[in-house]
Amino acid sequence: MRERPVRVVIAKPGLDGHDRGAKVIARALRDAGMEVIYTGLRQTPEQIVSAALQEDADVIGLSILSGAHLHVCTRLMELLRAEGLHDVLVLVGGIIPDQDVPRLQAIGVRGIYLPGTPMQAIVDGIRRDVRRHAPLDA
Repeated sequence: MRERPVRVVIAKPGLDGHDRGAKVIARALRDAGMEVIYTGLRQTPEQIVSAALQEDADVIGLSILSGAHLHVCTRLMELLRAEGLHDVLVLVGGIIPDQDVPRLQAIGVRGIYLPGTPMQAIVDGIRRDVRRHAPLDA
């Protein structure tokens, strides 16, 4: 059994200034018993990875509505690998065209959530994948 709650960094990368969805997700995850760190608007992949490292995050959740998801996620995954953060789950939510889903999965994004996804599906996905892939505290 985990000794601490799942720690999730929620970030809004790029120039997109609409963060209502990210805040709704952050609240839902917090209500589900997770520790949530919301980094705010206009974050770079470097800032997001730095926050994940500093906060000992189990999960990074990105909210992207700008269409930059492939660029942002590719860079983020490169940085995570460079920092040795192979066990951090990366999730992305927003407007993701169907044809981009396989590429996101191929670079290591574990969850892709489109508008209208039930909050419980996101909570359940995080709990399932953290339990399966992230190291548990002894």
